[in-house]
Amino acid sequence: MHLTVEGLGKKYRTDFWGLQDFSLETGPGVLGLLGPNGAGKSTLMRILATVTRATAGRMLWDGADTGRAPDGLRAVLGYLPQDFGVYPNLNAIEFLEYLAAAKGLRNPRRRIDELLDLVNLTDAARRPLGGYSGGMRQRVGIAQALLNDPQLLIVDEPTAGLDPEERLRFRNLLSELAGNRIVILSTHIVSDIEAVASRIAIMKAGHLLACDTPEGLLRSVARRVWEVLVPSGELRALRDRFLVSSTAHRVDGVHARVIAAESPEFSAVNVEPTLEDAYLWALQ
Repeated sequence: MHLTVEGLGKKYRTDFWGLQDFSLETGPGVLGLLGPNGAGKSTLMRILATVTRATAGRMLWDGADTGRAPDGLRAVLGYLPQDFGVYPNLNAIEFLEYLAAAKGLRNPRRRIDELLDLVNLTDAARRPLGGYSGGMRQRVGIAQALLNDPQLLIVDEPTAGLDPEERLRFRNLLSELAGNRIVILSTHIVSDIEAVASRIAIMKAGHLLACDTPEGLLRSVARRVWEVLVPSGELRALRDRFLVSSTAHRVDGVHARVIAAESPEFSAVNVEPTLEDAYLWALQ
């Protein structure tokens, strides 16, 4: 299985492109789409899920143009949109049975039971969805996206609003699902991507800035991350001159993490980069 995106663009108004000249290729594993709010991630996800038509470019699934013949991809697609909603009066079994019927699946009950066990909702399967927590609803969302055992699974900002424990459980689930399928995960939370992605695409203002393995992105900021000790009164001036990714106030002053091509201060010490450093550097 192989997904190829060639020069995708989406125009919303005469003078506004939500996505422009976006190209990449990916195979089985987790591709993380990372970018700030408004970067165009959801626009790209809707195009990949064949919900929205691109204004320019094309998408190929195993060599077939999905713009001309989307049904081939739709048959093997699972999609969890950012604004996934449920029918609050239905329980999980009833909701999944309804969606299975909409997808044309026959005798889905065994598959539903398997998925509810996979997402750890068997004990809550007969409770109305209106009483579910945000994390439980997201797990129902993953279950519905997996009903047809998709080869391409697209999840858009799946951990937004979840507590740390639910985010960890969700990331582990996505990692388990990626062995024999393509999973595309969109988020603005670096730690979610870092935990599961084999490749990371960084987006800003509708453009692709970088696409590489986590190791490749880390190499892009090798020897460009510094720790600088400054008095708290000088922190603002440091921020004005350099990209400061984090700070820690201690007894001896402020320990600032600075990303710069050359040493920002005589006393600056090189430190190991993180993916967040690489992400912030790419956005500049």
